[in-house]
Amino acid sequence: MSLHTSAPPAAVPAAAPAAVMQILFSVAFVHLLNDCVQAVLPSVYPLLKHEFALSFTQIGLITLTFQCTASLLQPWIGLYTDRKPIPFLLPAGMCVTMAGVALLAWAASFPMLLLAAGLIGVGSSTFHPEASRVARLASGGRFGFAQSLFQVGGNLGSAFGPLLAAAIIVGHGQGQIAWLMLIVLLAVTVLVGVSRWYAGHLRNAPRKAAVHPGPALSRGRVMWALTVLALLVFSKYIYMASLSSYYTFYLIEKFQVSVDTAQLYLFLFLAAVAAGTFAGGPIGDRIGRKRVIWFSILGAAPFTLALPYADLFWTAVLSVVIGLVMSSAFSAIVVFAQELVPGKPGMIAGLFFGLMFGISGIGAAAMGAFADSSGIEQVYRLASYLPLLGILAVLLPPAASMRR
Repeated sequence: MSLHTSAPPAAVPAAAPAAVMQILFSVAFVHLLNDCVQAVLPSVYPLLKHEFALSFTQIGLITLTFQCTASLLQPWIGLYTDRKPIPFLLPAGMCVTMAGVALLAWAASFPMLLLAAGLIGVGSSTFHPEASRVARLASGGRFGFAQSLFQVGGNLGSAFGPLLAAAIIVGHGQGQIAWLMLIVLLAVTVLVGVSRWYAGHLRNAPRKAAVHPGPALSRGRVMWALTVLALLVFSKYIYMASLSSYYTFYLIEKFQVSVDTAQLYLFLFLAAVAAGTFAGGPIGDRIGRKRVIWFSILGAAPFTLALPYADLFWTAVLSVVIGLVMSSAFSAIVVFAQELVPGKPGMIAGLFFGLMFGISGIGAAAMGAFADSSGIEQVYRLASYLPLLGILAVLLPPAASMRR
């Protein structure tokens, strides 16, 4: 790889040798640990709702606090480290997450819960853009595969989070959340090794940076394409927030299942999300990212429209199909955007991870308020129309125009 510390680290990905699989698996593994911890937060909402007598609006505010702190810093961290890489920012950010977990375990008031969620969000905002850059550096030019492998680690973590919460926290008390600090400590340890590789890579890189010609598109068309991608992220993650934050409440209210049973159904959905994410990147490498984006979002619409009217069995089936289909888009969206703006992988990854978190947080807060006023079932009826925005994918530039 031909890189320099004063230039964007992903200078010549196509010239890279074989993918550094140990590093790819390391960042994917830490993404699993990081998102597993994050997924415990919504998984313990029923416990926190009971212990602190929270409304759905307050639960939405906890999600909003986490998602906004996790989103607002990411593009700026990515932009800064595109210019001046900071390898050991990865374990440092994870230490902030550990502080948030500790506070969540011993919080005694609603404001303390908000602060804990904010600290976990800050840790996330430092991890995602830098870890995504490392995955791209180690990709060997297989950008879709590397992004999907990195992303599927996070999705697997999100899937295991509810199971972990059900096993060690739900029914055992808020203090059990402290056990998650051991998971964060393992993540810090692995990231120290990743950061050493990253620092050594920067030291050994040639001094002259490569030139990034960019796509054969005008600046206006690039900005338009990025706007379309942002709108697609909006439709995808507003809907996904309805499932990740309120699915357990929906199942409990509509079908009178237990909390533990609802967590298992949530796990099925999140496991399907992980499987779909892993498929999306490599398929995009082969058939084109625009096709994957088009199918992933618009293709989920028939299933989301049917979900509010299904019985418990078909609700589970439909949620799995929705998870498989909708999750395949994100890796393709990130790599598509990085190809639109070459040379700034950290900024673009931070921007779209930030959009994902920010939109999810705003959506969760709005849906919490709507659930308080109209009922949780109405949330799913309203959100079911969002995937129809996938029709906007037709406005993305064709693959031929992405190359000079």
